[in-house]
Amino acid sequence: MLEKFQTIWRIKEIRGSLLFVAGMMVIFRVAAHIPLPGVNLDALRNFFQANQILGLLNMFSGGTISNFSVVAMGVAPYITASIIFQLLGMIIPSLEAIQRDGESGQRRINSWSRLLTVPLAMLQSFALLSILRQSQFQIISDLGAFSLVALILTVTAGTVFLMWIGELISEKKIGNGISLMIFAGILAGLPQQAQQLFISFDQSQIVTWLIYALIAVVTVVGVVFVTEAQRNIPVQYARQVRGAGVLSGGVASNLPLRVNMAGVIPIIFAISILMLPSMVAQFFITAKTAWLVSAASWVLTVTQNQLIYGISYFLLVFGFTYFYTAVVFHPDRIAENLQKQGGFIPGIRPGKTTAEYLNAVINRINFFGALFLGIIAVLPLTAQGLGGSRLLALGGTSLLIVVSVVIESVKQVESQVTMRQYEAY
Repeated sequence: MLEKFQTIWRIKEIRGSLLFVAGMMVIFRVAAHIPLPGVNLDALRNFFQANQILGLLNMFSGGTISNFSVVAMGVAPYITASIIFQLLGMIIPSLEAIQRDGESGQRRINSWSRLLTVPLAMLQSFALLSILRQSQFQIISDLGAFSLVALILTVTAGTVFLMWIGELISEKKIGNGISLMIFAGILAGLPQQAQQLFISFDQSQIVTWLIYALIAVVTVVGVVFVTEAQRNIPVQYARQVRGAGVLSGGVASNLPLRVNMAGVIPIIFAISILMLPSMVAQFFITAKTAWLVSAASWVLTVTQNQLIYGISYFLLVFGFTYFYTAVVFHPDRIAENLQKQGGFIPGIRPGKTTAEYLNAVINRINFFGALFLGIIAVLPLTAQGLGGSRLLALGGTSLLIVVSVVIESVKQVESQVTMRQYEAY
């Protein structure tokens, strides 16, 4: 391991990229601690601790909402915009054609995602401010129209700033910039969580903390195993004659199908759906109409029920895993490309039969990926119910993100090292 670090550090380009990414992370964390005026931060943290769903939103923002900083919304609006265009590609043929147009099409989609991020950031920041103003924790004082507009514009500018930093990081090919910022936000909360653990430590909770430690180890091992797991479909390429009687092809290869093809996107989808009822109910909890107040109170009570929340969370994650895999995996395109390149799966006819076979295989292995993500999502909730105390961190979801980001970044760094070693020869 030490030898690998030394090899990486000796390569000037990789060393410069790592230092650049570290510098961007420092800038991100500094911005995350510049609070906006007129906010009671202690009341805000208590509010997020009392609401587990908003706590998950805070995690995906990179830990910026709990400080209500100038980058309070984090990269959540950009993630939402990217997901929207991926979904629209399924129902709009012209947009699907652009997505299939290789790198140039992806650049156009990314440009549109950036543009959509701005109104989404304004809308989400307004919704967040409205919830904070109407909460019972007295988080934010009454705002005038000018102050409200100024806060919305500031938070929106902060989101655009983080989106720019994320793209700069991605260009260094050390990892995905957006994922790395979420990763940094999760790690930044660990010292505070550890401090709370030592302050509130009670010998009667030793068994509970041992359970949490065991869950952490099992989660890390499981995430690594499932992230790396894949089903290799054998592919044979027929020999072809290309000019002057030169033979090409005739080689055997594999088509890898990952068990967890959707990554953490289903968890983000599930959290967004689970957040919606409670966010809407927050708007009506102080209404003057009695039945609206009763309905809002009932919704908040139901969403805070641990059993209902856990079951809903698992089912949504399980379902969205299949849904998102269908969005990103297209058996018809793969079968078409294989046929154009003279490739075929042994024992399977090219064309439609190949697409049907690939679809059946991905559905079978996707079951285990969906089951894994669902268990990881609700595992901390199960441990919390058994232990009878609140989790210090967001458990399986945080570990899933951290381990996945680390694996992705390590692979990219290793590919950079390998590429430069080949260049040296």
